[in-house]
Amino acid sequence: MKKSARALAVVAALFLDPAAMAQSEVQIYGIIDAGVEYVNHAAPGDGSVVRVVSGGKNTSRWGFRGSEDLGAGLKAVFNLEGAIGMDTGDTGGGPLFKRQANVGLEGGFGRIVVGRSFTTTYDLVSKFDPMGYAPNYSWATTGSATGPSKYGMTTGFDNLVKYTGHSGGLTYGATVGLGEQAGHAADGRKVAVGGSWSGGGLGVMATWEQVNGNTLAASGRRDQTRAWHLGAAYQSGRWRTMMAMRGFELDSATPGKADLRADTCWAGVSYLVGNVTLTGAAYHINTRNLPASRDADPTMVVVRAMVAFSKRTTFYVVAAQARAAHGQPIGLSRDELGSASTQTGLTTGIQYRF
Repeated sequence: MKKSARALAVVAALFLDPAAMAQSEVQIYGIIDAGVEYVNHAAPGDGSVVRVVSGGKNTSRWGFRGSEDLGAGLKAVFNLEGAIGMDTGDTGGGPLFKRQANVGLEGGFGRIVVGRSFTTTYDLVSKFDPMGYAPNYSWATTGSATGPSKYGMTTGFDNLVKYTGHSGGLTYGATVGLGEQAGHAADGRKVAVGGSWSGGGLGVMATWEQVNGNTLAASGRRDQTRAWHLGAAYQSGRWRTMMAMRGFELDSATPGKADLRADTCWAGVSYLVGNVTLTGAAYHINTRNLPASRDADPTMVVVRAMVAFSKRTTFYVVAAQARAAHGQPIGLSRDELGSASTQTGLTTGIQYRF
């Protein structure tokens, strides 16, 4: 009995002692975001639909993140994060922790993690999208899900090593996704680098990434995509303006398949009044190296109102219209298809953060 009491006392001390608790920390967090969307031209003919959407403002997610103080300013860190399909309760498709699954170290040198995570490009560019990568509606990640405008940057790498550093107002980093192909180290390899600076209300960023395919026997070459971004933002009182652009190149290794060159640009402004944030944004894609009949060159205009009921709960209404040239199909969302050269949508939803 004395030994048991002693053991219980030791366990209690480990869990209740503030000094012990301060050395290690694990947090459960997430975003619960769902709404109702009306969109036309979702199918041939009339094709209008009303549906429940998961993540109208931000992708619904849940996760664990934690750190342990190792002393001398060094910490061990980890992050596990999965998506949630609020309309069906599933994992949003794919692995349980498809958003993030990594472990690493953090200290005065910065932060380095290994596993799966978002890329350096994603981390930097997301701060320069007026819609904040909203599934309804933003083309900062990629263009419309239909037609020749479905391209963009890579948001996350598997099998990665990622470094992030900070110095004053400067943030910089690099991400390498290993291809893990025996005898062909460059096959499947992904690289992203970039940096941003902010100060006095002004922010600027630049990124570059390259994604390799596997070597094809028919040509002895591999597909290769490259994307670069430039962006700027300025905050003045209640107003915030931002603009950015992406250059995209696809070099095809498939005989007879044309390369692709395209540019995406966007700009937006937001205004905060009380607990309401009003946002307007426009996105345009200029596809090149395509026959004129397939050159969609789509444009999307978006307006959104968000009401913050508290630090955790936000209600939002967002409306958008997209239009493409030469009769090409266009979709407002980067995930949902459209069936005509125009599409209009309206989403209302609520988001809760924990």
